[in-house]
Amino acid sequence: MINYSLRGATCIKKNDEKQIEFATQELLLEMMTRNSINKDDITQIIFSATRDITKIYPAACARKLGITNASLMCLQEMYVENSLPLCIRVLMNFNGKENMKISNVYLHEAKKLRPDLQD
Repeated sequence: MINYSLRGATCIKKNDEKQIEFATQELLLEMMTRNSINKDDITQIIFSATRDITKIYPAACARKLGITNASLMCLQEMYVENSLPLCIRVLMNFNGKENMKISNVYLHEAKKLRPDLQD
């Protein structure tokens, strides 16, 4: 097995616990599906959220998906003027097969962060 890193991001419409949970889980599931990742292969996830997200930790939402063996950490995203608001970013490390093609995942308004990766 080889350790890989995978990036993703999503945005919510308002600072609401249910929206944060839904968006975080939607993003993680899409990252896992596109890259054929089993939750037990995940070694760590680092979440960052913009300073306007305050109702729940994204890591708590990941635990509700059953991601319980990985190390999870939440950080506040560095503030940059005119940056994308209400944004959750993910850096996931996982064990995978040799020569995997990685597909980073950017959903909703977060697609603006990486237009070069969009279909």
